[in-house]
Amino acid sequence: MNAEPQKISLQSTVMDDDRRGVFTLRRVLMLFIPLILIAGAVAFYLNGGRFVSTDNAYIKSDIASISPEVSGNIVNVMVSENQRVTKGQPLIAVDSSNYQIGIAGADANLKSALANIEQAKSRYRQKQESIALMQTNVAFADREYKRQATLASSNFVAASKLDDAKHNLETAQRNIALLKQEQAEILASLQGDANIDPLQHPTYQQALVAKATVQRMLDRSTVIAPFDGIVSQLPKAGDFARTGAPLLSIVSTTGVWVEANFKETDLTQMRVGQDAELKVDTYPGQVFHGKVTSISQATGSEFAVLPAQNSTGNWIKVVQRIPVRLSVETTADAPPLRAGMSVDAEVDTKIRRIDQYRK
Repeated sequence: MNAEPQKISLQSTVMDDDRRGVFTLRRVLMLFIPLILIAGAVAFYLNGGRFVSTDNAYIKSDIASISPEVSGNIVNVMVSENQRVTKGQPLIAVDSSNYQIGIAGADANLKSALANIEQAKSRYRQKQESIALMQTNVAFADREYKRQATLASSNFVAASKLDDAKHNLETAQRNIALLKQEQAEILASLQGDANIDPLQHPTYQQALVAKATVQRMLDRSTVIAPFDGIVSQLPKAGDFARTGAPLLSIVSTTGVWVEANFKETDLTQMRVGQDAELKVDTYPGQVFHGKVTSISQATGSEFAVLPAQNSTGNWIKVVQRIPVRLSVETTADAPPLRAGMSVDAEVDTKIRRIDQYRK
């Protein structure tokens, strides 16, 4: 009868020990598991921060709005919508008939300028001959005056004869002075060089500039591509092109880049030259590589037409974004990147948070 109670007592003791062991294990687990989780979270945080990323990023490319330098009706559209073109390729032809007429008029002005220059040189030579002739007349009149003066001193001729001789001498002298002034005027029109090359004369040069101006306008009547790219928003033949008004657009196919708008808090360790990994939404699984090429000096809001006035009204702090330009490394077999495509950008700063604290 005593054996049964002893057995029950031993079982009770074992059960109490088991309960204490379970309770102790539970307390250990409840204490250490949170500590392990906290330690893991701290370690993850301190070892993180090396990579910064954003999905607020887009492919960018040079886009030019092409405007004609001349006005007129469009007579020919030499490309089609979304066609790939090369630098210097003709795109649009504007009516150039007025400029072709202007070229003909400019050629006539050039010939007229040459004729006028040669005529001035001929008049200069003519004045030289007239001066030589007049110098002969002056010499004759001087001798005649001296002869009459000698005869008049001896009363062999009347005083009127002496007066006529003196008048003829003065007239010849004044005529030669007048001819020299006319010759100087002609020489001035020849730029001081009686043998000037007509092609170097300002009158001819001015006519040449006038022709070059018309020729330039004639050349500009054909709109050409400023760089390699794809054309869009083309006009139609018959439309009127206005000087300075956008006529079409061309998007560059080379030199594309990514504009990534990172939060200002992500730029602490970002520097130019750091590596970047780019994923374009259009090409899932395709990874492009690049580098940080520049970081904007101002946030995007500073470039807004109406920037926020934080010093007035109620103010709420908002994390700003700063544009960062990333280069894109492409290969010949890489898929095409078009302006405006969405991108997920990730930059490797190579610096963890723990590295910052160590400093």
